[in-house]
Amino acid sequence: MSTTAQARAPLATPEGAADTPDRVRKPGARRFSLLNVLAFIALALMAIGWLLPFLWAVATSFMTETDAASGGSWIGATGPTIDAYSTILAQGNVYIWAFNSLWTSAAVTLITIAISALAAYAFSRLEFPGKSLLYGVVIASIVVPPQVLIIPLFYEMLAFNLVDTPLGLILPQVVAPAMVFILKKFFDQVPIELEDAARVDGAGRVRVFWSVVLPLSRGILAAVAIFVFITTWNNFLWPFLIINDTNLMTLPVGLQTVISAYGVQYAQIMAQAVLASVPLIVLFLIFQKQIVRGVATTGFGGT
Repeated sequence: MSTTAQARAPLATPEGAADTPDRVRKPGARRFSLLNVLAFIALALMAIGWLLPFLWAVATSFMTETDAASGGSWIGATGPTIDAYSTILAQGNVYIWAFNSLWTSAAVTLITIAISALAAYAFSRLEFPGKSLLYGVVIASIVVPPQVLIIPLFYEMLAFNLVDTPLGLILPQVVAPAMVFILKKFFDQVPIELEDAARVDGAGRVRVFWSVVLPLSRGILAAVAIFVFITTWNNFLWPFLIINDTNLMTLPVGLQTVISAYGVQYAQIMAQAVLASVPLIVLFLIFQKQIVRGVATTGFGGT
């Protein structure tokens, strides 16, 4: 055989080896196994178990009160109706309550981010007397149930004449030790060399924090902001205790005041729940990537 023929001849492959490119698994391709299938089935069942109660609430909210009380069907004997929503919107100041929830949640989120970021940066980079003790107090306060502080906080607001005021509603919610802990752990991972380079250029501590550290922390700050916003929006106990003026009530509290004189109205209760959850669902659909990234980064799924 000539040299040219030898060059053109196909190379021999070992017996049993893949002889076509299609049989070679590409890098990064996932191999389906029994374990992966079982994990997918388990996650699908968990998702369905979470979704069914919400779907039932939505279906009940579109029933008449008679159909909702009788049960037995997801549609109802008389078919879908929006009577429950019409009653809720007609009897209560839903739009005012929703606006109150929006601006109070935004205010609490902004103040919490500012306080938590400054405190976390101080614990991460500064040295001052009592630092370890103070940080220990912050960590210990994470495990303190918020309900334990309700009475002291109420008397404190009463002493400062802040009951039934926007400040009394907002200020007790801006302290978030868990967020300080999360941000402190993130700031610990920021290379100190970047800050040193900024100081060589003449930047002070505040300028370094504002121009170097915060831009590198946009992802974690967004995740923390979303968690704080959702927690504040869902907060019921503190707004219920501190606010009596219907024009200052948040949406979860205001919806509870729309109670019929004919006893429990299941369709209206479900309509209230759906109305209160719709803004958070929209928020999740818009920022779902940031929420998932934040949960993966912080390991913190809620507050």
